[in-house]
Amino acid sequence: MADRPALTLYNTLTRSKAPFVPIDAENVRMYVCGPTVYDFAHIGNARPVIVFDVLYRMLRHVYGEAQVTYVRNITDVDDKINARALRDFGKDIDAGTVTLNEAIRRVTEKTANQFHSDVAALGTLPPTHEPRATEFVQKRQDGRADMITLIERLIARGHAYQAGGEVLFDTSWSGYGELSKRNLDEQQAGARVAVDSHKKNPGDFVLWKLSSPEEPGWDSPWGRGRPGWHIECSAMSAAYLGETFDIHGGGLDLIFPHHENEIAQSRCAHGTKVMANVWMHNGFVQVEGRKMSKSEGNFVTIHGLLATETFGGRKWPGEVLRLAMLMTHYREPIDFSVKRLEEAERLLAKWPAGNTGEAGEGTVDPAVLAALADDLNTVAAVQALHALAHKAANDPAAAASFQASAALLGVSPKKVEISEALEAGVDSIIQLRLEMLKAKNFAGADKIRDDLLAKGIQLKDGKDPATGERVTTWEVKR
Repeated sequence: MADRPALTLYNTLTRSKAPFVPIDAENVRMYVCGPTVYDFAHIGNARPVIVFDVLYRMLRHVYGEAQVTYVRNITDVDDKINARALRDFGKDIDAGTVTLNEAIRRVTEKTANQFHSDVAALGTLPPTHEPRATEFVQKRQDGRADMITLIERLIARGHAYQAGGEVLFDTSWSGYGELSKRNLDEQQAGARVAVDSHKKNPGDFVLWKLSSPEEPGWDSPWGRGRPGWHIECSAMSAAYLGETFDIHGGGLDLIFPHHENEIAQSRCAHGTKVMANVWMHNGFVQVEGRKMSKSEGNFVTIHGLLATETFGGRKWPGEVLRLAMLMTHYREPIDFSVKRLEEAERLLAKWPAGNTGEAGEGTVDPAVLAALADDLNTVAAVQALHALAHKAANDPAAAASFQASAALLGVSPKKVEISEALEAGVDSIIQLRLEMLKAKNFAGADKIRDDLLAKGIQLKDGKDPATGERVTTWEVKR
């Protein structure tokens, strides 16, 4: 639309920022790699969900809600998932009362449902389509793309070969390495299933691997087996978005090998010059300054943050988690810490409440829109939104604009409940109350005081004799 700023995005493929020009402005298409539903999603998984939700909202704002298609897959083809399905339902599968896909669905239902619950709490919109990998292994009645058909096509075109019970992609293809900028010597197989040593090139990766009688599998022209990891996204993206589409997103860790291999498979299967025109990747997430891992003892799930007191000794509202993510540019690494969450919560406490789930009658603030149009600069957008919040207290037009702008970012200050903060410790609650008083949110400050008093904690306000600033002390009321 002519009256809106042009959207500029950083493209990992070209290592440059450029104006975004969709293939078809009436049908803007985006694919983002989703979770593997073997276990609960961690905070690193939350980042691309939030980042590309903002982009989805921005695309809908610019081109119209009906003109944008967003596909985010669920990976439920995984050796660990397969093994669990066979362990729990092997007899039923052998008896023909349950199919392998049905068994996998039962095994992954809990984690998939938890993922949906978690990301909804983060304020994300559901994607247009959310295909499961298991539904795209074999040929489909509706004629949509599937993994076996793509592999057949790759073999027919000379880009894949059978060897030692596997079908492998031949990485000697001239276009291989264009995304990651790696040469053949640097490439590794990077598959989720075991790879033997019978390959033409060291970097050749598995498209299909035969299953033993004890392992789960699907029937195929090459025997009963299961697909490698990378082929699933080539199939599901083509199924809903076509052979070439506008934007492909995911975490920085997916550039190689996953996205590199997706490009190779898709381009060689379809004979296209590109798979997606723009490739976008969010930066890594650390936890309290360290790489997140179970061995480090800092593995943090979204559910754990929302529903337990394992991080910072308290539960955290989804809108606080979302804003904490948006306070760092999506391409930069982020240190996810208690301090960052507390900062986000204090910021939300200063903003006016309202129905930020919908834009309402207000118009998005030009500064917020310009920031998001500049490669999703959420840092600048949050700063602009904060400036607008000060005007909103006494200006109805600014208040309406604030709600519309907050909705575009997907943040919801209306959901911050002081009762949730009571578990954070009295000192942090007092700090939150002081921030409210500075923002002239007297009703919120009074509610904190009354809530604490009901719990037997009495606040005493005074002034710092040196600075004259308000200070608050507390004592247990006996």
